[in-house]
Amino acid sequence: MSKAYVKRRNPIASFRFVYLLFYVKDAVQCLEGSQVKVATVIGFPMGYATTPAKVEEIKRAIDEGADEVDAVVNICAVKSANWNYVRNDIDSMTRIAHMRGKVIKVILETGMMTPEELERLCKICTDSEVDFVKTSTGILAAGADVDTVRWLRAHLPATIKIKASGGVRSNQDAIKLVEAGADRLGSSASVQLIKGA
Repeated sequence: MSKAYVKRRNPIASFRFVYLLFYVKDAVQCLEGSQVKVATVIGFPMGYATTPAKVEEIKRAIDEGADEVDAVVNICAVKSANWNYVRNDIDSMTRIAHMRGKVIKVILETGMMTPEELERLCKICTDSEVDFVKTSTGILAAGADVDTVRWLRAHLPATIKIKASGGVRSNQDAIKLVEAGADRLGSSASVQLIKGA
């Protein structure tokens, strides 16, 4: 990865560049002196790693310079209705991120969840005081949609922001998601969205 690549791909300073953990240190070096923040994914893409492993991933990411972490909920634990495990997992990840002064976004993979599961997850995220909930990894199930974002906004306190991610391709989609309650968008077409293409 080169500074020229980063500048070419990311001309807008308010962006967060999301990298796999392996590339965080390089990304931080490439973006040194810019206003762009570096984020990385934790437990990607299925959230199956054990809680201690996820906590260690977060520690390493922060030690290597990540500003934010996007942590995938343990989908197996949710689907097994092991809510104590899910609560401990989210709470442990949130605690270590906040102890280090960083932002955590919990990826719910909403397209795979029932309304009842989403309601439980929203309650856990609220109790754990996460910074954001994020709709999707963008690779497993349906991505962001207006109805889901609106539903999440109705079930979360204003202190928890929403990142709509996955399938955000057009400026019109982006506007509708923001109007539905999204505070941030995740898209591989971010520059085009901002430019209104």
